[in-house]
Amino acid sequence: MVCYRHPDRPTGLQCTRCGRSACPECLRPAAVGQHCLDCVGAAAARTPRVQQLGARRPLATYVIIAINLVVFAITAIQARTGGNLNPNDSRVFYDGVLFGPLVHDGEYWRLFTSGFLHFSVIHVGLNMFTLYILGRDLERALGTARYVGVYVASLLGGSAAVLLFSPNSATAGASGAIYGVLGGLLIVVLRAKIPPGGIIGTIVINLVITVTIPGISLWAHLGGLAFGAAATAGIVVLPSLLLSSDKRRAPSVNTIGWIAVGLLIVLALGLAVLS
Repeated sequence: MVCYRHPDRPTGLQCTRCGRSACPECLRPAAVGQHCLDCVGAAAARTPRVQQLGARRPLATYVIIAINLVVFAITAIQARTGGNLNPNDSRVFYDGVLFGPLVHDGEYWRLFTSGFLHFSVIHVGLNMFTLYILGRDLERALGTARYVGVYVASLLGGSAAVLLFSPNSATAGASGAIYGVLGGLLIVVLRAKIPPGGIIGTIVINLVITVTIPGISLWAHLGGLAFGAAATAGIVVLPSLLLSSDKRRAPSVNTIGWIAVGLLIVLALGLAVLS
């Protein structure tokens, strides 16, 4: 017998997959026996290629933090210029805060802009520190674009929950979206089969704080948490439920994830309009 690729080389070896004779140079170790180069190439071509989700640098988290700080600085400067000390006395704050009657009058931008306004230095400081800790991990796990999608869905979901259950309260802050990030991390941890005790404990502690301290919007937190978890599940869990392993390729997985996030954003907007 001679090698199928090198007819001038006698050999006593064979591919355990196709049975062709091959020299040692043209064989590769396999789980069972050894495979020729053609069989190795054919197997590689049939292997599903799924796009990796992660981001090397959490740029979106840093950009979101910067936007929140800049907006807070603008509201603080406007308020001080007008002789007031509280940022919520500024025109930018008034035009962007979430308030049900004004939203129902057609000012739907408040569903989004309220997530970048804060009542005080402590308010913005705590929110941005929490986002810095949690947001980086979720962005590294999902990738920048998907992370932004989850953040927006969480922000709008929190706003929709406020309009449904507490429409007459003036609500502002990034905490609804941050709770969505926390919900997303819970899904990522569960998907990776890592014990979720730490994340669950963090969620419980923060919800207890939300209930016990006056002035904190429980519905924004719960809505953001639910929408953030659902959006992340749509990205990392739903494709594996809808696609068989041989069809789980990058374009299909990516499309299903974005459809899920888009539907959640539409749902949040619909709930806000119908509330």
